[in-house]
Amino acid sequence: MTPMIGYLRVSTEEQAEDGNGLDAQRYAIEQEGDRNGWELTWFVDPGYSAKDTNRPDLQRALTALHRREYAGMVVAKLDRLSRSVIDFATMVERAQKRKWNLVVLDPRFDLSTPYGRAFAGMAAVWAQLERELIGQRTSEGLQALKRQGVRLGRPRQYSADVVALVATLADVEGMGCRAIAAELSSRAVPTLGGRPWHPSTVRRLLRGHALDLAAAVARETSQSRTPGASQTKEEG
Repeated sequence: MTPMIGYLRVSTEEQAEDGNGLDAQRYAIEQEGDRNGWELTWFVDPGYSAKDTNRPDLQRALTALHRREYAGMVVAKLDRLSRSVIDFATMVERAQKRKWNLVVLDPRFDLSTPYGRAFAGMAAVWAQLERELIGQRTSEGLQALKRQGVRLGRPRQYSADVVALVATLADVEGMGCRAIAAELSSRAVPTLGGRPWHPSTVRRLLRGHALDLAAAVARETSQSRTPGASQTKEEG
């Protein structure tokens, strides 16, 4: 008998309580297990969505597979395991790397077969495409925010007075980050948590200051391009 994990999932607590969905999944997996000589151990996530893989029993199952406690995992339907192409492709890649089998009954997928491995390759291609599209949409969204003058990056943690002092030491006095850190320490300028001033802290402050300036310029440019803006300024 081959030790296999039978993974079951339903989205709602109602389905979990009345057994609908779980029983059907279990029956389909048991039938397949009888034909293939599997010794099944059940891992069940009742009332969890498939939007991601952060489900307690799925994580337990993956850990057990990583430790080679089972030969593989079987699910009745693909959407019981994942609705994300990226998550599924990542799981397939993980299975191939750790040498455990992944079986989906509907649509038919078995990583131990040539067709299953071919399907895994296609899933990886589509997952990469989805990652690139997400990255492109994120980049376009960030560029749009920058054009609107929205400051990107970490929220400012130091007061405007401290930022102004650091900027003055850098731009007017021409001091480097190490020298600025020493100067701030000598002036007993407080830091977050009372930690010493470091060049890396000064560098982050200057980077944030540059983002603030860029956002201010972008806002001014955006306002000047707004229809009627120049007319309003002239009338004022």
